Amino acid sequence: MRSSTGVGRSCEIYRLDPEKPDRRAVERAAETIKRGGLVAFPTETVYGLGADALNPRAAARIFEVKGRPPDNPLIVHVSSLRMARLVAAEIPERALKLVEKLWPGPLTVVLPKSPEVPSVVTAGLGTVAVRMPAHRVALEMIEAAGRPVAAPSANPSGRPSPTSGEHVVRDLDCRVDVILDAGETFFGVESTIVDLTRTPPVLLRPGPIPVEVLEKLLGERVVVPPEARGLRASERPLAPGMKYRHYAPETPLILIDGDPRAVERVIEAAVREAVKARGMRFALAGPDELVDTVASMLLRRGAKPAWIFRLGPLYDTTVAARRLFKTLRRIDEVGAVDVAIILPFPERGIGLAVMNRLRKAASRRVEA
Repeated sequence: MRSSTGVGRSCEIYRLDPEKPDRRAVERAAETIKRGGLVAFPTETVYGLGADALNPRAAARIFEVKGRPPDNPLIVHVSSLRMARLVAAEIPERALKLVEKLWPGPLTVVLPKSPEVPSVVTAGLGTVAVRMPAHRVALEMIEAAGRPVAAPSANPSGRPSPTSGEHVVRDLDCRVDVILDAGETFFGVESTIVDLTRTPPVLLRPGPIPVEVLEKLLGERVVVPPEARGLRASERPLAPGMKYRHYAPETPLILIDGDPRAVERVIEAAVREAVKARGMRFALAGPDELVDTVASMLLRRGAKPAWIFRLGPLYDTTVAARRLFKTLRRIDEVGAVDVAIILPFPERGIGLAVMNRLRKAASRRVEA
């Protein structure tokens, strides 16, 4: 354990083995939750900023620390189906079909809200988003606390989500009470969210669990609206990530969007616009194959990227998901980059989640 000091605050930071976490650190975090404090903790997706989901004052602190708009609901994390029944008024049969197969795991289900859950957690909605994380540290902390834990990502609102304890320390500057640092997360993007209060079910946010898996388990179609693809914002968000710009670095991003095979048709025009001011430097990021092809083409035309970021193979979007937020942070950290040009991935499997995050992060999109 080490202590650190932020702006007018100090916090406890515990470095943990994700497979064999120190029980004393986990219990310290659980006690902090029970007394109304804030804990940053790892999940298999990204790091969460947690508070007692049944304590309205504690939950309100999450919004304060993150600078999160009050109409953006939180996800409630549980350690058992019994605890899920505490926060959901009912768990219908089709929800059980999913959670019995996919919990613990990166799936959030939207269900009718129990009266036990304060309105600050659900942004005044009559529904609650619930998930059971698969990370051992998260599960042990929630179980030790004996309380459901409301938690969005542990970063300032709108910025790239944290996928390591280092990101949390840097982002929150000890504005929380305890940080559990268990290294890097596994998936690298937030959980899949599906609304089971509607028929047919509606995908609210894509994540590691693909739509195809949901449909197979449910035995029915899952609607994928434009909001879930990141193509437009929702006026009344039913889940995190639906209304506001998210995941964005400080560096402006231009996303070349559409069919990856059509990228070369528009990349030159995008680069010309991006570098029209003399001396402007640009970064290039995206699938390995596309980045290499486009970088070679640009070099032949006298336009050299200041930095190149390869996110992984074009058709292995699991790698891209793991590298995505780290790369968006890295674009800011390298310095001397005026704009970053991002090339697209196919929207299959977790690729839908990758493109959702990129569309939310982009300053503007150029259709390929």
